[in-house]
Amino acid sequence: MNNECWHAHDKERTISLLSALTPKEGFTLTALDGVKLMRWNRSIARSPVFYEPSIVFVCQGRKVGYLGGEVYQYNPQQFLILSVPLPFESETIASPDEPLLAISIRINLSVISELLMSLEHTTPMQVNGKSGIISTALDKQLSNAVVRLLECLQSKTEAAVLGQAIIREIHYRLLTSAQSSAILAAHSTHSNLGRISKALRLIHAEYANALNVDTLAAVSAMSVPSFHAAFRDVTATSPIQYLKKTRLHKARLLMVQDGMNATLAATKVGYESASQFSREFKRMFGRSPMEEVSAVRSALITSPGEFIGNQRDYAYVTVQQ
Repeated sequence: MNNECWHAHDKERTISLLSALTPKEGFTLTALDGVKLMRWNRSIARSPVFYEPSIVFVCQGRKVGYLGGEVYQYNPQQFLILSVPLPFESETIASPDEPLLAISIRINLSVISELLMSLEHTTPMQVNGKSGIISTALDKQLSNAVVRLLECLQSKTEAAVLGQAIIREIHYRLLTSAQSSAILAAHSTHSNLGRISKALRLIHAEYANALNVDTLAAVSAMSVPSFHAAFRDVTATSPIQYLKKTRLHKARLLMVQDGMNATLAATKVGYESASQFSREFKRMFGRSPMEEVSAVRSALITSPGEFIGNQRDYAYVTVQQ
């Protein structure tokens, strides 16, 4: 039995479209804000990444995510949903004969809110997710919407006229699927995932400033012990470790994209000690800041303009992505 989530015609068409739209290895921004294409012609070892809230569809090749002892497969059988911004580790399996081809769509909170208002009186919505990441199989309607999105990206005019409607449809398909609970929970004030989402938003707005667990628990309307437990359920790490990973990923972006030196980048993300920054950076990425920046620039064939652009808070700046 063929367990591929892409129907044969959709998969063949998607590979053809992604191959044409990604002539170079790396990331390709599209005419639609929040939509990025990926191509890797080689396998890349497990390493730290930072994903924004997004949906990632892989049509060819495969990726494996690792978070808190859990393993998440995203490949032609399963796609990835991240309802909150998460640092984790990822591995790419690809080759020149079978490159990884994928599309990432940022989850649009405004569209989610609008759709929830429309669906509120027509469809019972179950809010019970507690993890910020899941991988699951596509259905025919969702995979077909992805194909149509790629087709419209071939033309700037079609992207401008049709693109946002198809993205809205993809959000709708997600909200009416069996896996809607994670998205719903992340935007519910009555779930732990929704409460932790408030703390994550504060971290990403104020990461360079002094933040403590008491403040984060307060914004989540939770006691400190409850906040600690819920935060680990969602992110598989502690609040302080999450903050540290966020700062280090953002510093790496500043060094790679903006050309900052390590000392200035460390200061910009909230470190008072350059030596502490260097130690923690090397512990996380396995290389010194200078070595890591050199490696990322060598591995990424795309130009700086092909990073995530104005969504710098959740930028993918990694050879692994």
